[in-house]
Amino acid sequence: MDFTTGGRLEVRITPDDVGKRVSVRLITGEREPAPTFTDVVGVLTSWTEGSLSITRRTGEAVRIAESSLVAGKVVPAAPARRRGPAATAPELDRVAARAWPPMVSEPLGEWTLRASGGFTRRANSVLPLGDPGTGLDEALRRVTDWYAARELPAYIQVSTGAEGTQELLAAELEGRGWTREVSSRIRIAALAPIGDLDADASAVTLSRRLDDAWLARYQRSSGKPSPEARTVLSGGPSVWFATVAGREGEAPDAIGRCVVDGRWAGFAAVEVAPERRRQGLAKAVMTVLARKALDEGASAAYLQVETDNDGAQALYEGMGFTVHHSYHHWRASGQDVR
Repeated sequence: MDFTTGGRLEVRITPDDVGKRVSVRLITGEREPAPTFTDVVGVLTSWTEGSLSITRRTGEAVRIAESSLVAGKVVPAAPARRRGPAATAPELDRVAARAWPPMVSEPLGEWTLRASGGFTRRANSVLPLGDPGTGLDEALRRVTDWYAARELPAYIQVSTGAEGTQELLAAELEGRGWTREVSSRIRIAALAPIGDLDADASAVTLSRRLDDAWLARYQRSSGKPSPEARTVLSGGPSVWFATVAGREGEAPDAIGRCVVDGRWAGFAAVEVAPERRRQGLAKAVMTVLARKALDEGASAAYLQVETDNDGAQALYEGMGFTVHHSYHHWRASGQDVR
């Protein structure tokens, strides 16, 4: 990253650049024979009273003393992507929301409040794509009141790491004492190569219907599935469930879910019995679902993976899925998780 003009380091950013993507270099120590430096890239979310805050694409906020800043400049809003279909973060967030629809929703300006009896944060959080139509303090008050009326903690799903994401909102929530909890990455890929994977698809069956056998393998069921779980899982523009049957009387060896929505095919709930892992079942499920989505006219794929799920991250990386952006669930301060 070039910070120099005529060989001299320069700080080319000011507090007026809040909201822009920047790259900065700061001094971290005065070790001999020369000082040590580190670079930080992200969205400049605040610059007040001698302190800067930069939110990285992972959602991590880095606080920097202005006195340690030795160079900085504004950089393009998002890095060029070499693989995968073109898409904006708001487009993907809206598509993903349609594939995981809540039981109840209500607009707040351009925000959407979603509730499903506590089944998953995605279906029980605010999707803040745009202007809430009021000041942030009033918007957050309405949000917490709306969820309190449903005996749910208030969550807001905030995306970071691409053009059109909400790093500034993340910084505002942190400043008001909200807590960042689970983070996920949205990965994308061309769909046809997934359908062309060398996988044994013979044991995979597809159905439009969510049945008890499929739910027996689904890890979020934990016993008897709730009505909310059944409603959310069954919802979406064009939903398909994949199953690899297990031994008679036992849960399936593998399952998966795909929602086709225009050019997008969204994969979720790809799960394999522990004793059958590393045998190609996840790839087989993905392949069969991809072929069905291709038949329905889709051309691009996406999925959402929690950042600490290293096994799934590696699996999808190997299938050609690249990280597009991340999202994080922020919980209102002083509220307990159900």
